[in-house]
Amino acid sequence: MTEHPTSHEGRQPLAARPQERARPRQQEDAPGAPAPGAAATASIPGPSAAPNPGPPSGPEIAAPGADHQATARREGDRLRFVGAATRRIARGIDLDEIVLGLCRASVPTFSDAILVYLRDPLPVGDERPVSPFVLRLRRTDRLRLAEEDADGGPEGERLRLPVIGPHTGPMPAADLCEVLAGGALAEVLRGVRPVFGDSAAARVALPELLGAGRSVPTGHRAILAPLRGRRRVIGAAVFLRGTDRPPFEANDLLVAAQLATHTALGIDKAVLYGREAYIADELQRTMLPDSLPQPTGVRLASRYLPAAETARVGGDWYDAIPLPGSRVALVVGDVMGHSMTSAAIMGQLRTTAQTLAGLDLPPQEILHHLDEQAQRLGSDRMATCLYAVYDPVAHRITIANAGHPPPVLLHLGGRAEVLRVPPGAPIGVGGVDFEAVELDAPAGATLLLYTDGLVESRIRDVWTGIEMLRERLAATAQLTGPDHSPPLEALCDDVLDMLGPGDRDDDIALLAARFDGIAPSDVAYWFLEPEDAAPGRARRLARRALSRWGLDDLSDEVELLVSEVVTNAVRYAERPVTLRLLRTDMLRCEVGDDSPQLPRQRRARETDEGGRGLFLVNRLAKRWGATRLSTGKVVWFEMSTSVS
Repeated sequence: MTEHPTSHEGRQPLAARPQERARPRQQEDAPGAPAPGAAATASIPGPSAAPNPGPPSGPEIAAPGADHQATARREGDRLRFVGAATRRIARGIDLDEIVLGLCRASVPTFSDAILVYLRDPLPVGDERPVSPFVLRLRRTDRLRLAEEDADGGPEGERLRLPVIGPHTGPMPAADLCEVLAGGALAEVLRGVRPVFGDSAAARVALPELLGAGRSVPTGHRAILAPLRGRRRVIGAAVFLRGTDRPPFEANDLLVAAQLATHTALGIDKAVLYGREAYIADELQRTMLPDSLPQPTGVRLASRYLPAAETARVGGDWYDAIPLPGSRVALVVGDVMGHSMTSAAIMGQLRTTAQTLAGLDLPPQEILHHLDEQAQRLGSDRMATCLYAVYDPVAHRITIANAGHPPPVLLHLGGRAEVLRVPPGAPIGVGGVDFEAVELDAPAGATLLLYTDGLVESRIRDVWTGIEMLRERLAATAQLTGPDHSPPLEALCDDVLDMLGPGDRDDDIALLAARFDGIAPSDVAYWFLEPEDAAPGRARRLARRALSRWGLDDLSDEVELLVSEVVTNAVRYAERPVTLRLLRTDMLRCEVGDDSPQLPRQRRARETDEGGRGLFLVNRLAKRWGATRLSTGKVVWFEMSTSVS
């Protein structure tokens, strides 16, 4: 509950002026001058205190005209107050700001205290409200006078909290109220119009709202105003005045109605905006990977920043896709625009890229198919994309670009290099070819892929930003020395720190890849002719490699699984079968052949002679899988190298 030790907008309300309340009313005012009560009220937009001029006599013949002027002045103040209050309420964006705007605009100018109840939960749009109809006290606000804390202050000059309990002490209203169908409170809320607290309907409705044993001062000291949105009642507001302040007038019901209407419409908009923001966040979250994979020979880190907190959706994305042969595809793209449409198109292109990556197509072919997909989505669906494939065994990376900013490679010694890759045309242009380049990816180097929001803004062009990024990476690498690469997570944070307060005009997607590679001594590779002797030869070769690596404890299981997978490959292959063993933190075995048919695990019957190979692989291996290639398929499995 917020308390106001002083007045609203620098003016002190009538209730806060003991010197004026104690001053006797002057009967000898000048002719035509408004009565003191009217003058005091006119200084505060909203409170209505009827003028009390002295009896007309002698020079005070103009008193009726003064009374008319005072009334006009009060109405003018009332209109100005409503305009200022509604503007203050309209400035709020979220729910709390709007309710706070209502409270600050009302107290102390219009009322001494206010209670705001909102439906719990608040319905959104056309959705059906939840039953039962429950109101929750969202916020309270009241005026506290300086005399309230003074010792010995006259009791009559102290403003108590208008909601009074049975022991006459200040007591808060109930937090929750269930609105009973057909009850007095439901009838008042259904009527929409504000009512005085001492009206027949409100005398029953207010105790139901405030809670048992709680009441309000008698007379026109309270107004109960329903808060009705576009489709239904969403809450209620109670305006309260103390006994040392003029009571509400009939025109004050119109003021309360204006405040309640603008507040309810603002709450409706805030709830709809909150739902849209929630949907946008969920859409963006599902479009981006929850976590990055941990492929062999490379470490990954990523960041995503929306253009603004009020527009959290955009078309930027990143991805890391494991490929056969311990390779990994690194993808960064940017769909033009910052809307849900851009995010939806981004999701479609990202899904297409993942599907194409599963076919193990070359990077330039994947961009070509993405270009065709973008054209099918619409003639104005444009995007940029960079697709790279890293091979940790060959220590090489193949990159194809479609109108995207070039990647930056940070070498182990601290040198940062902007890679020269063909720029290409954006996806969606159509009728263009894409080129791919193959470059060295030395161990310890870091590749940084990013979208243009990182390097381009209103105050600098894209190439100036790329040069700033290169210099920042080089400076960061100098801090860790020439023999150590900077930590990936810290590197991503440091790169984002180069953006100033006014530099971020676009979404930012960032993907960093640290190349560890796989040493040649940890790789064993053979070709096997598709003949009956191939499984036996594969077992002997695997046993020798495991013995060389000191993994003799795995020999029995690995030989069994290698024999089963190679037997299945030889059965369908027409060209030599490949067998490769990789030793990292895991032992990975890959068997490739030229048959595109992927193996499927099935339950063999007791009379079947075969069909149990993949069952054994599934039971003994830590992980296994099969991937279709453009030239056939690869079946792989992994074994833990730690001895339990």
